[in-house]
Amino acid sequence: MTTKRTVEVFGAGCPACEETVKLIKSLACPSCEVSVLDLRDPAVAARAKRLGVRAVPTVAVNGKLADCCSGVGPATGTLRAAGVGVA
Repeated sequence: MTTKRTVEVFGAGCPACEETVKLIKSLACPSCEVSVLDLRDPAVAARAKRLGVRAVPTVAVNGKLADCCSGVGPATGTLRAAGVGVA
């Protein structure tokens, strides 16, 4: 049995956010459960705050912020190292 990996993409509908969503979806494997979360929703904003999200787009894998998203957009290698697309 394969354990699902939770991948959350926090964004606000901006072009960079949409590109990140496309990248995550292209990297995702059957073990990845991808959720696209809009920070304009107060409940999502509260969750993002608890996780420490400071900018968009930001990706969290299994509730931990991925190192990929520190102001320059997501890096494929870093996302894979965090478990995105790895069964």
